[in-house]
Order: sequence, then structure tokens, then C-alpha cells
Amino acid sequence: MTPELHRPLAVARVGPAGLAFVVEASRDECAALALRMNLPEVLSLTCRFHLEQDLAETLVAHGHLIAQVVQTCIVSLDDFTTTVEERFAIRCVAAGTESDDSDPEALDEIPYVDGIVDLGEAAAEQLALALDPYPRAAGAVLPEIEADPEPHQFAALAALKRRH
Repeated sequence: MTPELHRPLAVARVGPAGLAFVVEASRDECAALALRMNLPEVLSLTCRFHLEQDLAETLVAHGHLIAQVVQTCIVSLDDFTTTVEERFAIRCVAAGTESDDSDPEALDEIPYVDGIVDLGEAAAEQLALALDPYPRAAGAVLPEIEADPEPHQFAALAALKRRH
């Protein structure tokens, strides 16, 4: 299955001097990403990569992602537009050679198959990681909750339990 944002790049194209590569999502790709990420809308996504050879079949990609997305505020449930900006580094490795290192400081690894790495999918994954899981619109405030003036029906039982 082809991902929503597909930008294949042959690993062999990355020479000793490195390679710059830009992923920019079309309107249709943005709509497909919004569905995938359960967002009201993805307005734009641009990710600039600079790839460098690391080891024989390994690349390090430094990326700068900028996206405009519409999220739903967890307080007001209103939609609002926000900018997602993230700088990151990932390691591109041949499928089957991924590290089993559990170091949280290690670079995330993106496996590639047949010498082709999908930088579109890498950009989409970085957007998903950079999204605020609890989005809150500017100025959104939780409402004040009034104390219940009537005692709870089990308040007397709770008071008895505390005495023992």
C-alpha cells in the first residue's frame, strides 16, 4: 500500500557531499494526512531534509518540518489553526538491519527496502509525533465547577468508615 505522502528516494543518490531533498504535500495529500491523523484539516506540510552517508548502507537525515494544521481544542471543542514546527534527525537503514538498542537518546530508525527510502512517509511520521496530543486553543480555559450543595447519598457511610 502506498502511503498518503510518498516521496521515494534512491539511497545511492546520496553522495559523499550529502543531498538536500524537500517534501511538500499537495492539497490531496494534506486531506489524506488529515484523515490518517484524525485531524479536521492539514492545510500545508513542508519538510526539508539534508541527508548524509553514515555507514555503508545507512543515512542520517536531518529534517525541518513546518505544517499548518487544524486541531480540535480539548477544552472548548472548537477547531483552531496552529503551526507545527519540528527539527529532527533520523537514521535510514536497510530493512532487517534495524538496531535493537533501547536507548531513548538514539536516533529513530526508518527502514528502507530495495535501496529506496520514503521521505514522504518519514515526514508524515514526524508530523504525527510532533502533534500536541492535548491541543488547547489560545485563551481556552476550563470552566469553574461549582461544589455540589447537596451531600452525596453515601456521605454518611463514608463518614462512618473514616471513624473506624
